[in-house]
Amino acid sequence: MKKHISIIVAVAENNAIGKGNKLLWHISDDLKRFKRLTTGHPVVMGKKTYESLPVKPLPNRTNVVISDIGGELIKGCEMAYSIEEAIEKCANNEESFIIGGGSVYRQFLPFADKLYITKVHKAFDADTFFPEIDENEWQLIEREDVEPDGKNDFSFSYLTYVRRK
Repeated sequence: MKKHISIIVAVAENNAIGKGNKLLWHISDDLKRFKRLTTGHPVVMGKKTYESLPVKPLPNRTNVVISDIGGELIKGCEMAYSIEEAIEKCANNEESFIIGGGSVYRQFLPFADKLYITKVHKAFDADTFFPEIDENEWQLIEREDVEPDGKNDFSFSYLTYVRRK
């Protein structure tokens, strides 16, 4: 059975994704897209990402939380104590989403076959970053550019990549 592991992330021009366990911006359209894509699918995250969520656990999704404290339990979540155990908890023949944070993204990148990236066209001061995307490994298959408007302070692009065969 094949695991379909996708990473979903919003990154700045300098690959920044967060500071002080908080997001760097609020883009309503991006949050709606995140909800639309992940609802009904397993979401895998580190414990700090889980703690940063405004609603816990995320509704209508299996929440898998990775903890380095063996035996730790979080109500309403499935627990994993290693990347390998988290992968085992990803659904077979169904898309599972890796939703952060920085070290979780780095560890899952070799296992992912799809990337949903919201690229915010501005650099930010941050303490957490997403790894560089190697264009030799990843092929851009979809791009949608969004200009600033009354709801969005920044221009950004929705980028979808698939792993090259």
